[in-house]
Amino acid sequence: MAAASEPHASAFSAAELEFLAEDEMIEIVPNLRMDTLNFISGDFGPFRPQIATQVPLWLAVALKKRGKCTIRAPEWMSVDKLAQVLESERDSEKFQPLPFHYVEISRLLFDHAREDIPDIYMVRSLIEDIKDVRFHKIGTGLEIISKERTYALRLKNLSAMEANIVRPFITRALETFYKLSSSEMIQDSDHVPNRQAQATNRGPRLPEYQYLLLLIFSGN
Repeated sequence: MAAASEPHASAFSAAELEFLAEDEMIEIVPNLRMDTLNFISGDFGPFRPQIATQVPLWLAVALKKRGKCTIRAPEWMSVDKLAQVLESERDSEKFQPLPFHYVEISRLLFDHAREDIPDIYMVRSLIEDIKDVRFHKIGTGLEIISKERTYALRLKNLSAMEANIVRPFITRALETFYKLSSSEMIQDSDHVPNRQAQATNRGPRLPEYQYLLLLIFSGN
């Protein structure tokens, strides 16, 4: 894993995130007849010509490379849906719900099934615009962290790629704020009566929630 040697590095590389995204299910339309395929991750099929079925993205890409199927783009990748998401992202401070691996899924489909995606250039442009707006929100949030002492942070609807990028910075920031606060509390204990000092010498007595270095990346 990318963070094995560097504790503050991004947890995953882009290639590793893409590998994880390949387990997401997607719909294909086979052009061949084939019995059920048995894998450790599950059984997929049987496959019949022109009958849509759900398979993992990695299997869809493998069949597509061999000319054995077409891939149906997910509903969220339609121009109408993406345009709605982009408008909502611009109008709201909150992150709009999107698949956790929307960046990796779209990249894989652009690379391997571009002819199966209607209005691919518009779809690509909308996804890039959505990414830009969401990164601007993330930047605004990081500015708040840098200006205010923060002990906990909740970020809802971040994608895997977005969470992977901001996690190292936010983790370091929260750790720094906690260490600074602990030092200040210990220094303050030197100025209290002996009985109180005995109690405070065991460490800072902050509310329990302030001890949390909390970084939550939740979905819908």
